[in-house]
Amino acid sequence: MKNISYILLITVCFLFNSCKETFANEEDVQMITPEEVESLSKMDEVQTLDVLTSKEYKEEHLKNAQNIVYDENFSHKIQEIDKSKPIIVYCNTKVENEKSIQILKDSGFVKVYDLKEGISEWKLKENKTEK
Repeated sequence: MKNISYILLITVCFLFNSCKETFANEEDVQMITPEEVESLSKMDEVQTLDVLTSKEYKEEHLKNAQNIVYDENFSHKIQEIDKSKPIIVYCNTKVENEKSIQILKDSGFVKVYDLKEGISEWKLKENKTEK
């Protein structure tokens, strides 16, 4: 009986620790609105990352956004970006955005912001884009 209690205690501690790490990672990524992007963009150290295709980027993008297309080489391509500075990420599709954000977090980026609903929401709020 003593061994079963000990094993149960270890299992519960392991589960709580696993959940704690998952929640901490989720807290590291903050969903932001277009209005919040405007405020954050006024800070010199904030970077904006566009993970749209090159064609979509050429058609329109947020001011001062750097385009790095999300693909199988994404983790290699982001090596030149400063990990210590906050970064705003946006795209057209939620799936690509989530995958690129996870790679950024796994690569050690300190603070990652996710533009809610991507460039579509940005345009819906009648914010300007650049070509």
